[in-house]
Amino acid sequence: MKCPKCGCDEVKVVDSRNSKEGNSVRRRRECDRCDHRFTTLEELVPTEIYVIKRDQRRVEFNPAKIRAGVERACWKRPVRTQQLDIAMSNILQQIERMGERELSSKTIGLIVMKELANLDQVAYVRFASVYRQFKDAEQFIEEIQLMRGHDDQ
Repeated sequence: MKCPKCGCDEVKVVDSRNSKEGNSVRRRRECDRCDHRFTTLEELVPTEIYVIKRDQRRVEFNPAKIRAGVERACWKRPVRTQQLDIAMSNILQQIERMGERELSSKTIGLIVMKELANLDQVAYVRFASVYRQFKDAEQFIEEIQLMRGHDDQ
């Protein structure tokens, strides 16, 4: 690990804390040369997973793309960053538990939609409209009715 301030590779760990979910470690570090303190986040690197897109292309799984989509869906909604972090952790855990090396984008989209439905209904509909490529307002209405039907059960 190199100091982001001076580039020295002699840094020591001052403090370590596990995340609540237990899948990452935050480390407070200090540079031996310039005494600059900084924080690093260590996360488990998942097994290489490939996503099969709608057009049958194979691309490497990138959790940052899911995070960006979830953040766009939650834009200007009363969803805290901590809630997004937990949702992302849940999504990634579900994907990892499947144990597959290749997943369809459809499967991943369904996992994300399920998590968003529990997080924020407006974010869920926003994500669904992009994911399912809604063409008109009628599809929004159908999705909302479908969502309400699941809430009643």
